Amino acid sequence: MEPAFIVAAFAGGLVALALRLPPLVGFLAAGFVLNALGYTSTPALETAADLGVTLLLFTIGLKLDVRSLLRHQVWGAATVHMVLSTVFIALFLGALKFTGLAMAVEAGWSTLLLLGFALSFSSTVFAVKALEARSESGSFYGRLAIGVLIAQDVFAVVFLSASSGHPPSPWAAGLLLLIPAAPLLRLLLDRIGYGEMRVLFGVAAALVAGHALFELVGVKGDLGALVVGLLLGPSANAAPLAKTLLSVKDLLLVGFFLSIGLTALPDAGSLLAGLLLLLVPLKGALFTALFLGLRLRGRTSLLAGMTLSNFSEFGLIVAALAASQGWLSEDWLVALALAVAFSFAVSAPLNAAGERVYRRVGPWLARHERTGQPEGDRPIHVGEARAVVLGMGRVGRGAYERLVQEYAVPTVGVEHDPVTVQRLRLLGYQVVEGDATDPDFWERLNLDPKVWLVVLAMPHQRGNLAALDQLHGDGLHAMIAGVVTRAEEIGELRERGADVVFHLYGEAGRALVDDAVDRLGD
Repeated sequence: MEPAFIVAAFAGGLVALALRLPPLVGFLAAGFVLNALGYTSTPALETAADLGVTLLLFTIGLKLDVRSLLRHQVWGAATVHMVLSTVFIALFLGALKFTGLAMAVEAGWSTLLLLGFALSFSSTVFAVKALEARSESGSFYGRLAIGVLIAQDVFAVVFLSASSGHPPSPWAAGLLLLIPAAPLLRLLLDRIGYGEMRVLFGVAAALVAGHALFELVGVKGDLGALVVGLLLGPSANAAPLAKTLLSVKDLLLVGFFLSIGLTALPDAGSLLAGLLLLLVPLKGALFTALFLGLRLRGRTSLLAGMTLSNFSEFGLIVAALAASQGWLSEDWLVALALAVAFSFAVSAPLNAAGERVYRRVGPWLARHERTGQPEGDRPIHVGEARAVVLGMGRVGRGAYERLVQEYAVPTVGVEHDPVTVQRLRLLGYQVVEGDATDPDFWERLNLDPKVWLVVLAMPHQRGNLAALDQLHGDGLHAMIAGVVTRAEEIGELRERGADVVFHLYGEAGRALVDDAVDRLGD
């Protein structure tokens, strides 16, 4: 890879950070600068970009609950939005004929509908990077947006297969064998251990079992990586694997954003690309309206709509295919490349300001909310509970049982895993679904002022610290008790306001020795 690519990307990222913009804006700008200096994309850069996108979709699958993809809010919104936006964008481009813009005048309605279809997609890469930057990829609205993007990917596979004239091979039906093979893959992942073997397993699963296998039978390889990730998702080591691949994926995705900037240089097509940017907020507004109509809260609808307010790199794939078939001129390909890049640059700071936007328009959106929200998006009430346990793992369940059985304190548990929530409810626990690291959870949670104890029993310190910040921000006066697994984490919790901190392994060791000494004394 050209050394100039690395230097330009690093410099662009630094400038973006200095301007308080996401680094990806700097990477895009670096691509334009390199293009202006005469550089072109190289096979090495394209390979890095492709690998980054494949690993991104694989890690999405690892963290995604398959059942969330089956919600009617996902497929309903994705389908209706695609139809309406395709028609609307085609009409918008058709209206440009009256301005005398040569590219619009020469385009027939079939071409305009094709362009509308290409621009109706939102970028999976951009959306996931924006969610990860805010640590909200696991939030309800984040999962909703990702579900819509996956639905769009399915539409993309159908379109590419039909328009290229190369339908999937009859052997593609054999991909269904991955379903019965999934338990074996999960068992291997659970037995593989840590270090380089875990990284190698993840890369092999994404690139070989996913991308290469699907491409071999004529199905989009990126979709294959996503499917394999979904099949591995139930494994206990799926989340650690996603975390292990994080740095590799992020580094390779720098190549993706550079390659977008290197696709085209701003020129006369910039005027059309600038006009197309007017459609970006309209795309987001349409998504927001559809989500509201599907009984989602205003905050969920707005933030998910903003996440999807961009154009997709898939638009470039459609344009390239159409150009190769003679359906589009090369000028349209340049204009779409610029529109995609510009939409990323505009949407990145807009997404970063999502909460501020919601505070301004939230009251208006609330007036248009409908009753009957799905469980993951409705207000959370803890009823008559006087104690709340955040995290219902082994430690959390022990704390819950002690409070209920020994002290008869009405207690409610909070757990982010829906499968665990359902299992515990069947066992008689009072549990609500929620992620304490998700600001949206605290937006929905209604804590009774009579709650006198909150137990932080989450396995990761990040969750405990996030919960402490939210609890003090809500003005709650309950006692807060936390559990940590490392001694250095004790001070962090106390500095944030925890009243009692229990070092799990240290206290267990002391209790073990005390019990042994007592027995010797007897």
